[in-house]
Amino acid sequence: MLYQLPYGDIERFMEEDVPYGDMTTSLLGIGSQKGEIVFTSRDSTVLCCTEEAAKVFEQCGATVTCCLESGLKVEAGVTILAASGAAGSLHAGWKVALNLLEYASGIATRTRTIITLARKINPDITVLTTRKSFPGTKKVALKAIMAGGALPHRTGLSDSILVFKQHTAFMDGLEPFLGTVAMLKAKAPEHKIIVEAESAEEALKITAADVDVIQIDKLSPDELFILVKQIRQVNPKVKISAAGGINAENTAAYAATGVDILVLSSVYFGKPADIGVSLHP
Repeated sequence: MLYQLPYGDIERFMEEDVPYGDMTTSLLGIGSQKGEIVFTSRDSTVLCCTEEAAKVFEQCGATVTCCLESGLKVEAGVTILAASGAAGSLHAGWKVALNLLEYASGIATRTRTIITLARKINPDITVLTTRKSFPGTKKVALKAIMAGGALPHRTGLSDSILVFKQHTAFMDGLEPFLGTVAMLKAKAPEHKIIVEAESAEEALKITAADVDVIQIDKLSPDELFILVKQIRQVNPKVKISAAGGINAENTAAYAATGVDILVLSSVYFGKPADIGVSLHP
């Protein structure tokens, strides 16, 4: 089972949308009437944040009567979440729950699509997503990509060693840095040393320095196909990741280059999932 966001996050989402109560429901005088809310998929969808949407209604005082699990793929017309209770509770949770479901399930669905395309070409390839999610949404975004079958590339700066040219610029360039790789490995023996290259020439120099992973940014699939063969000849043990501009349209081409890992951000951006809502007495 995927991790669940704590109730503190649910409270924050609710406070954003209902900071002082629901004026419309209150003025209409319908808040105490009993009702039901039902969320239904309108398209083929990989679900995410159903558990958090359920917590929204529990927080509002409603009773959840149906909740499918994040990561499940459903076709159109499936009830994915339902709750019953006072109309005031259902209206208070309606949009917060829907936004969570649609945005997270949209990311999860795009992720599953890319993984399916990549693994048709290379069943062993790993798909990772960057930390380029919209600020404030990391917990939801990471749950969504994991619901889709991917893993985080990095959850943040504190958990991994990834060297960019913006680092080596402070060390007089790439080659002086490469002389420190053995020292870096000794200082952090439990971590992989990942170094990014922006050209074939840089990639081959980095490969010879015995790093653990070489990340190649923004090379075309044709260029990368040739380079991967060269890298394997220099250092068969090094893992190779491709990054930069990878999306559903070119995933298969990048998977066919022979890399071990695809690193991408594209799943974070796109149309939310289309989920229907029925709220009635």
